[in-house]
Amino acid sequence: MSVIFSGIQPSGELTIGNYLGALRNFLTFQDDHECFYCIVNQHAITVPQDPKDLIHNTRSLAALYLAVGLDPNKVTLFVQSEVPAHAQLGWILTTLSSIGELERMTQYKDKSAKQGETIPAGLLTYPPLMAADILLYQTNYVPVGDDQRQHIELTRDLAQRFNFKYGEVFAMPEIKTTVGGARVMSLQDPTKKMSKSDDNNWATIRLLDTPDVVVKKIKKAATDSEGVVRYDKEKQLGISNLMGIYNALTGDSFEAIESMYAGKNYGTFKGDIADLLVGAMTPIHERYAELIDSPELDTILTQGAEKAAAVANVTLARVEEAMGLRRK
Repeated sequence: MSVIFSGIQPSGELTIGNYLGALRNFLTFQDDHECFYCIVNQHAITVPQDPKDLIHNTRSLAALYLAVGLDPNKVTLFVQSEVPAHAQLGWILTTLSSIGELERMTQYKDKSAKQGETIPAGLLTYPPLMAADILLYQTNYVPVGDDQRQHIELTRDLAQRFNFKYGEVFAMPEIKTTVGGARVMSLQDPTKKMSKSDDNNWATIRLLDTPDVVVKKIKKAATDSEGVVRYDKEKQLGISNLMGIYNALTGDSFEAIESMYAGKNYGTFKGDIADLLVGAMTPIHERYAELIDSPELDTILTQGAEKAAAVANVTLARVEEAMGLRRK
């Protein structure tokens, strides 16, 4: 089977954008691919983290992965720091990277601009670690959005650079385009993507938000003065964003949604979307509550790290042997 790798930082709660845009598709991948899903906590420390929060967020993210329906008997779920080969290969790939290509990374430019005069070196060097995450598992496909395309291109460059210099070791990963994934925008500024790190709490619906909070956030969502439920991403960004959420939850076409809400006001439409979201999120909340403090979660993560390490260590050994880092 083809190999899929995906990693998410435990730096905040997952949003409905993460769920509708990516996680639901992971459920289809697990049936016909070999899937490695990683909580990339070593990427999170490129900016300061409170240790207690990092531990909690790592565990919470793992529980959410499972709560949305991932089956630990079908996928390998693990924490990055529990598989040392990630950091080891990350350093090796850093030595193959140039300062220039790392400084050109868009996310480095964006994040370093927020750091003032003291820029953590990890912000510059984390792309080789991300490449290591992917290449360790001989990954064929990485399900990411366009904002991560530059990282996959660098990963491919590093793999090609290594293979050319030391011999064929790494598979060449490709971006896996998701089918039916929704691009959910900010509820307050629909010109930008919904983000778990948005400072405006009303802009983002998190997967662990209570039903009351979900209803309030949908009611406060930006629309427009036209008062017509119509899909128009040029003139009606706010209502079009909400229609995208409705479409992702029900599968109804935009034309069908327009027909259903012809003559109805935004309040009615928002109320129905809130009900749909609460209905989709309730079973996730229930499973999450079962997992978050359970020995079951620890067992799954321990077994996942062991399985991941068994695969990753084979690749790392081949890399070290090719480079002369292992005694014969």
